[in-house]
Order: sequence, then structure tokens, then C-alpha cells
Amino acid sequence: MSRDRAGRSPRRLRSLNRFALTAGAVTVLSLTASGCVVVHGEREVVPTATRTEAARALKDFTAAYNKADKANDSSLDADRVTGALGAIDGAKLTAGRKNNPGGNPSYSPLSLTDAKFSIPAKAGWPRWFVADAAANKGVAGYRWLLVFTRGSANDVWQASYLTVLAATDVPKFQQDKDGWAQPVTGDDTALAVAPNKLSQSYTTYLKSGGDTFAPGLHTSQWRTQRAKNAAKPGLARQYIDAPLSSGDYAPVGLRTADGGALVFFATRRYEKQTAAQGTEIPAPSADVKALTTGDIKQSLTLEFVSNQAVLDPGKSAQKQQVAVLGRIEGLTAAKGG
Repeated sequence: MSRDRAGRSPRRLRSLNRFALTAGAVTVLSLTASGCVVVHGEREVVPTATRTEAARALKDFTAAYNKADKANDSSLDADRVTGALGAIDGAKLTAGRKNNPGGNPSYSPLSLTDAKFSIPAKAGWPRWFVADAAANKGVAGYRWLLVFTRGSANDVWQASYLTVLAATDVPKFQQDKDGWAQPVTGDDTALAVAPNKLSQSYTTYLKSGGDTFAPGLHTSQWRTQRAKNAAKPGLARQYIDAPLSSGDYAPVGLRTADGGALVFFATRRYEKQTAAQGTEIPAPSADVKALTTGDIKQSLTLEFVSNQAVLDPGKSAQKQQVAVLGRIEGLTAAKGG
């Protein structure tokens, strides 16, 4: 999906251009694997989807995504995206439509192939699974990991999270004797950081540092870059990060073979740019302008939604730091002042 996917370098970030706007430049009834109906699936531990159902969800998502991308019309895939991915996707399409109401002049269809599905066995709702596929866009040799979720048997599957990883970075997941993946709960105490605390922990780290997260592109390097931006003369930059961890933004995770977990979670951040007296805010891009309310005089406040994929180690692991494997963010709103 050429809508901005976080990768390992600025070149990779630019190669995935639909999901990011950068400022200035940047079952009560459930089907088992055999297709039989489980009447009390809300209490029984059952696979969240059949493999056939998962493949169909990926196909339906891709078809809706391509229609929306071609037409610059968020209504065409609104029922197939939710959560962080839905917020990023919707804002990008809204901006695209304002600037190109006749459709996306750079459109080329997305193709997801060689799909593998990690489907957890769990009780209750919501239900979800992870699709791991090769894409015809972005960097060769990278895999697109999409989380699909639905809240009831009457809902369609929606993509809520996305990360793009080198094939060698995709972890091996634990499986039971039938090949079903093992989910982690939000309050899992066997992990270095409970999944439902990751969003808050990450925003705290970005503000104050610490050793909860391992050094890397989306942690120590990201903090260093933000500090440099804030110190540039003539244009002050202030950053505020806020957790997103409830409802459609709830974290989800799968147990990895080493006893840890791959966890997806979301955050929101604000970046306020204030021009020094006698200077002006650098002209924002057309996409940023399309999402901006108010007049840009001395300041511009940008609002982003970001989703992260991390390796959260088990408490028995030698290294207890959480490693951020991928981060994808997109501008969702802006306000001039």
C-alpha cells in the first residue's frame, strides 16, 4: 500500500507513501477449521477464524483498499479499516480527495501475495488474526503484517494495524498441536511490559527516556532527531505524545517461540511549530494544507496517529528491553494559529 509504512530508513519511508503525511517536506457463533458451528464460542477457546475466512478477509480488504486508493474516496474502504490504520488511511484519502477530486493520479493497484496467517485460539470477542504477506510496493524482501479484527459475528473483518518488516525480522510464533497461534492478554504479567501498558510506556519514554525500550530507529534515534528539530533557530518545535489503548485502538499480541510476544499498539502525537518573530512557518505541503483548519500565521499544530509493532520479551529473557520493530504514522489533522 503506497500510503506510508514505517521501515528501516528514510528511503523506505518514502517508498511507502499512502499511509503517511509528513509535515513540511514529512463469535457468539464461530466457525472452526472444519467449518462446523460452535454455539458457545463466546465461552469456548476456538480459533478466531478459519484459514479460508482469513484469506477471504485479506482479499476483501485489498479490493476495497484499491477502490478507495484509485478514487481518493475513504467511503469505499471505510468498512474494511478501523483503529490506527483506519484513522491514518481515512485522513490520507480525505487529503487526496481535496487535492485530486477526480481520483489518484499516481494510483497503481496493490497486490498481496504469499500470504501466511497466524490465527489465535481464544474465547470471546473481539476476535482477530495476523496476516503476513508480500506486497508489490515498498522495499523488496519486506513483509506486510496486518491485524484483522471484528467485534461480533455480524461484523466484517477490518484491518486495524499494519507494520512492514524485513522477512528476517518477522518472529516465529508459538503454536498449539493444531497449528493455532497463542494470544497474549492485555494484562499479561509474564512479559516485560503488559501489552495494555505499552502505549503509555512508549509515550513516557519519548518524553523522558529511560531503559524500557531498546535503542533503535524508533526509540533513541527518534528522540535524538526530535531534540535536534526542537533546537533549530527560527522555528520552535514542541512534541506531546498521548497513549491510545482502548476500543478499536486496544493492543493485540501473539506469543513468540522464545516466550515473548509480538505486540501491536497505537499512540497519538502532536507537533507544534512556532515561527520566531519576523519569520513565517515554512509552507506546508498540499496534503497538510488539505487537513488544516484555521489560518497559519505564527504556528501550526500537527496531529498524528501512529501504530507500533514491538517484541516484548518474557520476564525470563536475559534482555528485558522492548524492541520497536516498526512504526507507521500518518497526519490526521492540523490547525493553524
